[in-house]
Amino acid sequence: MPDPTAAPDIEKRVVFNITDILKILPHRYPFLLVDRIIELEPEKRIVGLKNVTVNEPFFQGHFPGAPVMPGVLVIEAMAQTAGILTFHDMPEPERKLVYFTGIENAKFRRPVIPGDQLRIEMDQLSRRNHFGKMSGRATVDGRLVAEATVLFAIVDYPGK
Repeated sequence: MPDPTAAPDIEKRVVFNITDILKILPHRYPFLLVDRIIELEPEKRIVGLKNVTVNEPFFQGHFPGAPVMPGVLVIEAMAQTAGILTFHDMPEPERKLVYFTGIENAKFRRPVIPGDQLRIEMDQLSRRNHFGKMSGRATVDGRLVAEATVLFAIVDYPGK
């Protein structure tokens, strides 16, 4: 029986800061929607953070005077977090792209506003060759804001 007072398995806790994320994902401003990875269990699970600030470009038009992060961008942040899990162990990740190929069972529970911190938890459901599926949820202060299952394909990066 494991010792409940023992330190957590360090190999299961991988922290990536924004500099590390920029080396993994091809996304850049204004479309990079993950700021930090706080947990990563290879081929199983990942937890990321997105700090939502009033300086986000989408708040100019969504909605003036009542800023709300578009739900589709919350799902994109979930997909990017899933992409980090996918790219993490991949040989030559700079030669690949992970395309978002589908969304299943997306639900939006409450608005995300400036000052919120999204906690994104993604669990790998399946992965075969160049295709995969992950289930996830986004929370703010422990309250569910969105959930969805995302499907993806891994392709060669054009021109690389």
